Amino acid sequence: HSLIPIEIDLTMKSVIFASLIASAAAFAPAVSKQSSTALNAIDDMPGATMPFKGFDPLGLATLGSESTLAWFRAAELKHSRVAMLATTGYLVQAAGIHFPGMLSSDVSFESLSTMKPFDAWCAVPEAGKEQIIFTIFLAEIITESAETHYTKGGALPTIVFPPIDFSSVDAETLKVKQSRELNNGRLAMISIMSFVAAANIPGSVPALAGNPMF
Repeated sequence: HSLIPIEIDLTMKSVIFASLIASAAAFAPAVSKQSSTALNAIDDMPGATMPFKGFDPLGLATLGSESTLAWFRAAELKHSRVAMLATTGYLVQAAGIHFPGMLSSDVSFESLSTMKPFDAWCAVPEAGKEQIIFTIFLAEIITESAETHYTKGGALPTIVFPPIDFSSVDAETLKVKQSRELNNGRLAMISIMSFVAAANIPGSVPALAGNPMF
């Protein structure tokens, strides 16, 4: 059994905490004029689906203005997408699926596929890690540099790589697709948190206990 390096562990914990805050902020009960307005706005947003249509036990959606709510939603959306990629990547790695050839002059994709996912990340050359981090940074800059920022009434962050155009999709169909993305992302956040816990604390996730990839 091996532990994740401290810096990766801290990053994961930060992502988990931010994911929980962003997810809880998506819904609010009507307890005042401000919270009632927030609830009405939330009910019209993608992702407001059963069985937890008005779930916000901490009342986070009423902490600020509409711009604050837009920021919370963008954070949830971004964390959902990252979690879906992380969960898929972990499962693909655990299944031993890999690209052919070499990742670098002395590291093959096949050799990485025999390791636990977090060990495989540690084995990636520093230059490769830097490229991945730079790509993430670039995507963040692009989404935050829109002509009209989402906290100012602009569109929420879209997928950058590859860019996908939903302009031809009617509003009702688009809302259904957006709700599915958010719900899948919420489940993925729970999944990757479970994977991280199982990898660090043996037996913490009974369903994954004894699995060789944790």
